[in-house]
Amino acid sequence: MSIELWAVRLERPLTAEEAETMTALLPPERRERLLRVRQEERRKEPLCAYFILRQALEEQYGWRELPKIALTNRGKPYFPEYPEVQFNLSHTVGAVLVGLSDEPLGVDIEHIRPVSQRAMRRLADVDTREDFFRSWVRREARAKRSGDGVGTMLREETPLRYGEVYYEIETFPGYAAGVASGSAEKSGTVRRLVLGGASEEET
Repeated sequence: MSIELWAVRLERPLTAEEAETMTALLPPERRERLLRVRQEERRKEPLCAYFILRQALEEQYGWRELPKIALTNRGKPYFPEYPEVQFNLSHTVGAVLVGLSDEPLGVDIEHIRPVSQRAMRRLADVDTREDFFRSWVRREARAKRSGDGVGTMLREETPLRYGEVYYEIETFPGYAAGVASGSAEKSGTVRRLVLGGASEEET
């Protein structure tokens, strides 16, 4: 199976009905975790991430519900009842990225926002926000695929390992996004959707 990707731009807040519908679709443990987020506005992106994951699983496998999600000892989420189905989620201010495959993958999307010159130099040795977030996305996607944890992102980035592949994807203006996998085959489809607009496209 090629890597299938869904990217969603959130251009407006969720309505109360949308938030209620999305929350009801979550597995109990995910729902409880999300409801501990006190600011409702901060629930929008993670809610949409799991909603899109559920829609993606229905489209690809005909599943009508999210199966149980567990975490490895390093915090990587997986389906214990369906180890052959691999997924990864990412959300940032105003956008969500979901990936499905039959092998481990990591995805990340970041809103390009102001960063101090000191941080850009210290963490990535670059001079522009665009380059900084391209580096950050690459590090996070790789860390999420391997399950090595966020701590590895703060060290100097290592070269790609044997069998490790990383590539950038185009999502929306003002965002950086990428995918880490173990296959030279890039994503088969990137579905781009906009909540609050009428656009939808695939590449």
